[in-house]
Amino acid sequence: MFELSKQFRFDAAHTLERSIDTESSRRIHGHSYRAEVTVRGRPDPFTGMIVDLGLLERSMEDARDALDHRFLDEINDLGPATMENLSRWIWDRLHPVVHNLHRVSVHRDSNGETCSYWGEEASA
Repeated sequence: MFELSKQFRFDAAHTLERSIDTESSRRIHGHSYRAEVTVRGRPDPFTGMIVDLGLLERSMEDARDALDHRFLDEINDLGPATMENLSRWIWDRLHPVVHNLHRVSVHRDSNGETCSYWGEEASA
């Protein structure tokens, strides 16, 4: 079994309702994010690959372009712009095309924070 990961970066702004530090969270503010997409599987005997990296990259570019330099509060079906929702939103965009998707992680390196999503099947 193999895992292969690829990353992309995006910068975006949002507001957030929180129970603590509410004033600064409610104001529009931004972060630099790093998304890591991991696929898992056995290499295809013919190609030797677990995923076509061109397909993976194209799918990731579409997600990145939808997020990069955007106001996340305005993105349809994202919900509150949390790392949890970003991880799930990216998963939902990639999973129909990248069938052996294993995990999507969103990192805010400046804060040392990471959130990972494994899909609904993993939580069942």
